[in-house]
Amino acid sequence: MTTEETILEPDLPIIDPHHHLWDLRPVIPAFPEPLHPFLETVAGAAHYTFDQLQADTQSGHRIIGTVFMECGAFYDPSRGEDMKVVGEVEFVRGVAAQGSSGLYGPYRPCAGIVGHADLRLGASAGAVLDALAEAGGPRFKGIRHAGAWDADPDVLGPAFHHPEGLYRDAAFREGFAELGKRGLSFDAWVLEPQLGDVIDLAKAFPNQPIVLDHCGTPLGSACYAGKLDEHFERWRGSIRELAGCENVVVKLGGLAMSFCGMPADGPTDGVPSQALAEMWRPYIETCIEAFGPDRSMFESNYPVDRWGGSYATLWNAFKHLASGASEEEKHALFAGTAARTYGIEHLLELT
Repeated sequence: MTTEETILEPDLPIIDPHHHLWDLRPVIPAFPEPLHPFLETVAGAAHYTFDQLQADTQSGHRIIGTVFMECGAFYDPSRGEDMKVVGEVEFVRGVAAQGSSGLYGPYRPCAGIVGHADLRLGASAGAVLDALAEAGGPRFKGIRHAGAWDADPDVLGPAFHHPEGLYRDAAFREGFAELGKRGLSFDAWVLEPQLGDVIDLAKAFPNQPIVLDHCGTPLGSACYAGKLDEHFERWRGSIRELAGCENVVVKLGGLAMSFCGMPADGPTDGVPSQALAEMWRPYIETCIEAFGPDRSMFESNYPVDRWGGSYATLWNAFKHLASGASEEEKHALFAGTAARTYGIEHLLELT
């Protein structure tokens, strides 16, 4: 069932600081069986292109620009194992150039590009970062090296499992130090039980900008099914401690991922935005209270969060959650924080 909703506050400027572009059609058949439920999400959007992003971002909300987030797309194996990641940034730079032509409307897709480099290369990761920066030009802003891990293999499935304790690894931290030398940002994706690793990393590198993705990914699937309430206070305590690190900002979203269980079943276009907002309210309000609007930004995490609803529905849910905020606070939550964090303040001129 598809639910058509009236777009709330259609004139509110939005910078979407977290979306993907990919073609997973050749990859999904190689994933181990049985497929993780997450793949039901991408199976319906296994080919998420600029055209599809264009359709979503033009579905009623006033999206003035976006930030691309790495997702293993279009790697170039001819460059070698360490450098193949450069292919993704080259691909996205082309998409950004299409958008900046103005032929597709006034918004600027992929105005910021976050790529990937294996920081376990230690100091040698610097050469990869330099190659990424050359490929992305001024749009290249930083990297994400995901660290999501859980002892229960069913939480993530083998396709999305990263090494345990990655952010505490000495070689990783040697590579992490290369970011600061180049003024680059770092996006961190971990699961709720791992938030201590991000806290430790942020304290060890107090001058390095870190973005916590997806509210820290509270878990409500596999062995965590039905336990969101049980672990909420642990999650909230970690969020409050992390907010004490002034170098960290938080992305408000990702809660529609299958890992979180909000909603438990998907993909769906049948859950109204108001219902999604009520599911997510304890997490979103806790993050905003802890970090403040100037260090918080709403994100679509599309097409992954298609699990919870359409692009238009997700942004309606965020607007329900921000309904009590001042105009200044809304500006920060929906555009200002993202613009400052990723160095794309010029997009605010489009408002």
